[in-house]
Amino acid sequence: MSKTTPDNQITLLTASSVYFSTMIGALDKAQQDIYLESYIFKNDTTGRNVAASLCRAALRGVKTHLLIDGFGSNRLPNSMVDELVEAGVLVLKFQPQISPWTFRRRRLRRLHRKIVVVDAKIAFVGGLNISDDRTSPHFDFAVKVEGPLVKAIYTSCCRVWSLVARINLRPGWSRSKNRTIPPLQSRGNIRATFLVRDNFRHRRDIENAYLQAIDAAHNEIIIANPYFLPGLNFRHALSAAARRGVRVVLLLQGRADHRLFQFASRALYGSFLDAEIEIYEYHKSFLHAKVAVIDNYWATVGSSNLDPFSLLLALEANIVVYDQNFAIALKDELDQAITIGARRFSENSWRSQPLRLRLACWLSYGLVRFMVGVAGYAPDNKKKKETSQ
Repeated sequence: MSKTTPDNQITLLTASSVYFSTMIGALDKAQQDIYLESYIFKNDTTGRNVAASLCRAALRGVKTHLLIDGFGSNRLPNSMVDELVEAGVLVLKFQPQISPWTFRRRRLRRLHRKIVVVDAKIAFVGGLNISDDRTSPHFDFAVKVEGPLVKAIYTSCCRVWSLVARINLRPGWSRSKNRTIPPLQSRGNIRATFLVRDNFRHRRDIENAYLQAIDAAHNEIIIANPYFLPGLNFRHALSAAARRGVRVVLLLQGRADHRLFQFASRALYGSFLDAEIEIYEYHKSFLHAKVAVIDNYWATVGSSNLDPFSLLLALEANIVVYDQNFAIALKDELDQAITIGARRFSENSWRSQPLRLRLACWLSYGLVRFMVGVAGYAPDNKKKKETSQ
């Protein structure tokens, strides 16, 4: 697992409008290089604004890298890509081959990270895609990182870019062309860790960080996650925390955008409620946040859902922050969301559901686990490539 880095300034960004204005402001000040990774990049107002900023940077000589997922951004028109390339932006797609009829691991592995690094001095990490959510607003978070931790984020982006460039037969775009970054100066007093989930050395780093924090919790655990379908060890850890008197709160998706996953998640409600874990479903808007706060000190913000596809297949990135002020600020946002935008799901609510609905939940759960099992054991003739990504 990655080491904890001191002397950082970590700023919580709580609204997409604030995030994009802050991020574009940083892009427009870039002088040397930019790395932007996103699962979704849309041709909408937000996407065009970000694309215009990337083009401006490339035209003034900034080495500008854009890495998008081949599935999440499959609707991005070629015309926008052509405009970016013409301005000098280097554009790559992660796993552009898409087939709805295969469960091969190589096809199901997606770039789900949302990261921006500017001049190896400022980084943004969170759950927000490059898309306009004005018509269907999302409840989500990101962080702005300044200080020594940015070097680890920059190095990770360079590494992923280099691997994808080689796979796409762009050896001249590889990491070897990137500059050496000197140690960054202190920008604050916050300790933080940059965690990734990849398919090689860091398969369980994010999950293990959650488990360690849950096992050490004394007072309260609050987790907000839209696709909450953790494995047995994770569920046992939450139940054990609740049994030793820790208040455990789950803020989950109430407005389904992927009904299969919502039904599968609800299959676990009974066991959580039996353990006296509080469950709230967020209905005010779409819950997209992947965050947690434990004991008003440990907090995480990032892109990793707590479902088997994110924990076993997708490339993810989270920031873990060890700071009371940051944790309390995030907890306040979650408490407010629970108060004004969520409804508590009680044991009576679960027990009173029609049998056919509970059966649908368990069938959905079984289907999701089956899909993961097939993906995990399906033969893949390109094992070397998938291991290195």
